[in-house]
Amino acid sequence: MAKITIVGAGAVGTSAAIWSFVKRLADIVLIDVVEGLARGKALDLAQASPIWGYQGKIVGTEDWAASEGSQVVIITAGRPRKPGMSREDLLKVNLEIVKSCVENTIKYAPEACYIVITNPIDAMVYTAYKVSGLPKERVIGMAGVLDSARYRYFLAQALGVAPADVQALVMGIHGDHMLPLTRLANVNGVPVKELLSSQELDQIVDRTRHGGAEIVGHLKTGSAFITPGLSAVEMAEAIVCDQKRLLPCAAYLEGEFGLEGCFLGVPVILGRNGVERIVEFPLSEEEKEALRASFEAVKRQIEATGL
Repeated sequence: MAKITIVGAGAVGTSAAIWSFVKRLADIVLIDVVEGLARGKALDLAQASPIWGYQGKIVGTEDWAASEGSQVVIITAGRPRKPGMSREDLLKVNLEIVKSCVENTIKYAPEACYIVITNPIDAMVYTAYKVSGLPKERVIGMAGVLDSARYRYFLAQALGVAPADVQALVMGIHGDHMLPLTRLANVNGVPVKELLSSQELDQIVDRTRHGGAEIVGHLKTGSAFITPGLSAVEMAEAIVCDQKRLLPCAAYLEGEFGLEGCFLGVPVILGRNGVERIVEFPLSEEEKEALRASFEAVKRQIEATGL
């Protein structure tokens, strides 16, 4: 069985562990620096094995060496957002956390693909890339799968259809400048622009851009964790099982879409080697402008890291 290491036993890390367990995807290692936290959550999850029929190993530990031989390392460790806090506000504190996580796992799992969830994702995945020294294909940011899931759900609600029948793509930064594409969104091939008014679509796009903040506003003391955890595991599954899935992920651009030098949410093919290909397609002038705004916002974040 494959092996996945999840760094951070908070809400998102625990969610990722549970979804990996539910999918029977791999042996699971849960690491956290807080003594006993990962051990307790892993033991709790392991005790569900007889009920669910899970056959893999589940380890909770503070020992980084437990990550040895992992095919995928998912980094969730970091401070969550609080009400009124932007993802950018988290940059400085989470920068040091992500650096430490990568430095401590790379020596044991140098062949792994790294999936970064910690916010602000686009800057944190760049941090993981620079610190790890790994090829760009094996360092990936999670956000696009999550943002696209929110977008698809909001569209399905407005249309009164099954969410699984809605296909829609969000590109760009994981933040206010993200680009939920309305031109390509469809319900089993039927364009949503033919089914919803421009005003309705604008409202859904705006809600998608602030989908995380909406949840933070309700929770007061935490942020989204269920769908972020599943989004990362969907990416991990594509890698572990070599599925060649086309998924929106934060990938390092070297001229694709006319942009280069940072990680940005774009459609990619995910397989055993990580990002096997970035899928380019023509954008309208308005879409190009929006993607460029995302790019500039990410560049500012990267400059703030000092890396």
